[in-house]
Amino acid sequence: MPKSKWVARFPFLEDLREAARWFTPGLGVKRWFFFIMAGVTLLGVGFAILLLDLYRTDSTNELLLTFLSYASLRFLPREIRALLFGGIGIWLVGYGIVRLNRSLLRPYLRTGRVLLDDLSDYRRRKRGPRIVAIGGGHGLSNLLRGLKEFTRNLTAVVTVADDGGSSGRLRADFGILPPGDIRNCLAALSNDEQMLTQLFQYRFSGAGDLSGHSFGNLFITALADITGSFEGAIAESGKVLSVSGRVLPSTLHDVQLVADMQLPHVVNEVRVEGESRIPQMAGQVRRVWLEPNDAPAYPPVLKAILNADMIVVGPGSLYTSLLPNLLVQDLLGAMRSSRAVKVYVCNLATQAGETDLFTCYDHVHALEEHIGERVFDVILCNSNYEGQLNEDSQWVIADEKILADPRTFCTDLINESQPWRHDSNKLTSALIEVLDEYTGPLE
Repeated sequence: MPKSKWVARFPFLEDLREAARWFTPGLGVKRWFFFIMAGVTLLGVGFAILLLDLYRTDSTNELLLTFLSYASLRFLPREIRALLFGGIGIWLVGYGIVRLNRSLLRPYLRTGRVLLDDLSDYRRRKRGPRIVAIGGGHGLSNLLRGLKEFTRNLTAVVTVADDGGSSGRLRADFGILPPGDIRNCLAALSNDEQMLTQLFQYRFSGAGDLSGHSFGNLFITALADITGSFEGAIAESGKVLSVSGRVLPSTLHDVQLVADMQLPHVVNEVRVEGESRIPQMAGQVRRVWLEPNDAPAYPPVLKAILNADMIVVGPGSLYTSLLPNLLVQDLLGAMRSSRAVKVYVCNLATQAGETDLFTCYDHVHALEEHIGERVFDVILCNSNYEGQLNEDSQWVIADEKILADPRTFCTDLINESQPWRHDSNKLTSALIEVLDEYTGPLE
């Protein structure tokens, strides 16, 4: 008879199957269950010794003897009594532990979720690989949205060179580091994708001083004032959003991105100061650097990079999101020293005013020309060019030069509904495939 029919006929079998799931390897439950059982057993032995002593010292009390005889089921064979009392005891202990945990954890459980499923998912991701993702903008947050389903040991390293929009205004008015990219990453890593995340991403409209500001940017700015530090504000924001991992700035210094650009119909190169102004100049970027160029990296970033199993750079704007991180010399030095597998994720489409007509090879060449050497072990490129892009962008093609590089790995990475953006799940699967190839499959 099929299992479903057995369960339909005997509903308690489903309860037994659900109870057995608590003993699945890796949940960290069995050890404590047996620890409790050992304590209950010793307590039972002590209680039995007291009863035996009472039985022997008060053997003339026939009423007591009769009660103890029936209570211990002495009319049954000893083996049956052992199984009966042991089974009831195990069931009472197990049921009590489950109900107690549910009562204690009820305020923290999400609606519609099963406690065992949440525990199993948490333990699986806690054992996940240590991954550091470096970048900024929507590309990094999109990457994090997929990686958080695979591991909790996730560190996002974000550029702080942004000087445009809400972040630029707050940077100028309050003297704090730009919170915009950090806000996006915190929202992407949040375990709650519902109202709280929407609130953090909410942007004020209309006229007035709040126009254009996002709630998350203002929240981080207020926390920076309350905690007395920008890094403290990020940590507290992560607690509010219950993020899976960490978001860290590449440096705590107030740095500015500067570029030398070749503009159309202009003979000499033009120097452009400010991250937000570079794409607006509609020229070709020759070189970018940070001022000051000796800003030290944030120490927790260096520790995360040196301990990582995988370091992922990109996707993101080549000159205004990726290089501002890699131009922090301490951070780049830690990458060179790290034993992690280093992956560059190439963009799907060109960015107007920054990487017009660039191929995959052009992206990699520009990166390695700025950082001075071949740092990456793998270059991850897209192989699917189907879909309609925006008018001012083209596909970043995996050209012959990049295909001739043994580091190149091409696969379908596009989001079907928004082909200019990576699909979080496809990108994560490709990265895990790369990691498995270098380190072996992770349990």
